[in-house]
Amino acid sequence: MNFLIWIGAFVGLASGGWKGLLIGAAVGYIISRYLPPLLIGAAAGKLGQIQAQFLDSTFAVMGAMCKADGQVTRNEIEVAEALFERLRLSADTRESAIASFNRGKADGFDVDAEVAKFAQASRGQRVLHQMFIQVQMSALAADGAMHPAEHALLVRIARGLGLSEQEFANLEAMLRGGTSSSGGSSSYNDPSALEAAYRVIGVPATASDAELKRAYRVLMSQNHPDKLAAKGLPESMRAMAVEKTQQITTAYDRIEKARRTAAA
Repeated sequence: MNFLIWIGAFVGLASGGWKGLLIGAAVGYIISRYLPPLLIGAAAGKLGQIQAQFLDSTFAVMGAMCKADGQVTRNEIEVAEALFERLRLSADTRESAIASFNRGKADGFDVDAEVAKFAQASRGQRVLHQMFIQVQMSALAADGAMHPAEHALLVRIARGLGLSEQEFANLEAMLRGGTSSSGGSSSYNDPSALEAAYRVIGVPATASDAELKRAYRVLMSQNHPDKLAAKGLPESMRAMAVEKTQQITTAYDRIEKARRTAAA
């Protein structure tokens, strides 16, 4: 930040002559020497706060989601425990996650306030909000069914985070397996799977090839695991971020192969 030294010197010269120049340059040097570490420290502290809030709110809301249908079943607890394993949480983080889950399923838990707290901590990080919903969806779908009350609460949470209906539909398309590849070429022509793939990419079937590719590249850029980590996604959630980019790519490949087949 040598420009700070020059600015300090110029201001000092203008206000105090040659002596002021020296003093101004010295002040500029001090600021350039110590300001960057302070800014980096503040940014790291903010990032740590987002990561901690992400994990705390994720598992607290998950506890509330599991109780949305009136009770938390043993199967739902096992699903949560399986997610702990999948995320490879450390012993301390796992203990915190369990405490958060129990807090969320306790009577009187205010899920809207919890969502608002996370939204405030991650303000402006829309992709993190999408990832938050995706984690909840994955946990709920792991037991093979989603109760209407759970779905209704999920929609409420998405609205609390400011997600649009289209964004929610895109995430649901991923959840419902519309992007999974079954290997055969016929799978790429399945109407329902192809429709889901378009929803994942976020473009209509009438989109041009150029529009399709542009939307795909934007999604891949926004959801790159490294970019999400820089925004506050906990390292333990990285595997889910990687999975999401794989789902996006699979959806894009499905559409491309269907278009090539139709043009042949």
